[in-house]
Amino acid sequence: MAISTADFKNGICIEHNDKLWTIVEFQHVKPGKGGAFVRTKLRDVRTGRIVEHTFNSGTKFDSVRMETKRLQYLYNDGSDFHFMDPESYEQMSVSADVVGDVAQWLKESDEVALNYAGEELISVEPQMFVELEITETDPGFKGDTVQGGTKPATLETGATIQVPMYIEVGETVQVDTRDGRFVKRV
Repeated sequence: MAISTADFKNGICIEHNDKLWTIVEFQHVKPGKGGAFVRTKLRDVRTGRIVEHTFNSGTKFDSVRMETKRLQYLYNDGSDFHFMDPESYEQMSVSADVVGDVAQWLKESDEVALNYAGEELISVEPQMFVELEITETDPGFKGDTVQGGTKPATLETGATIQVPMYIEVGETVQVDTRDGRFVKRV
């Protein structure tokens, strides 16, 4: 479906220069002299990089339908990650290259969002907060308090985060997947 600059809205996905972009911000500008134009900030769907671009008013683009599917993470067999639709029980596999660094936040049976641009899978998003068990960390000592420092801890998924000194092996913690930060003990 073709859209013009007059149809721009934040979050719309367009195809420009053989790449997919989502509109982060846009502004219609009507100078005293010359033709109107649209100043935009676009995010590359694949890399996440943001660029600024100016288009003449009325420029046409192909819009791309963005879709999110919520699936349950089943397991990783080494090369692929396997997911299941909880309603139809249909299973699908996604290569480790597409999953990328998100793999450190995937725990079996958790719900994840698979984002599609048209028919192409562009990203896998874990839940914003996940609860994972500590499998390895230095022991805490009597007198370690919440105000104290932090120490590295390895989670059941293999990710390493900083946790307060009082956290022990075997405890479950909540982690913010956006920045890998400890939130609280569960």
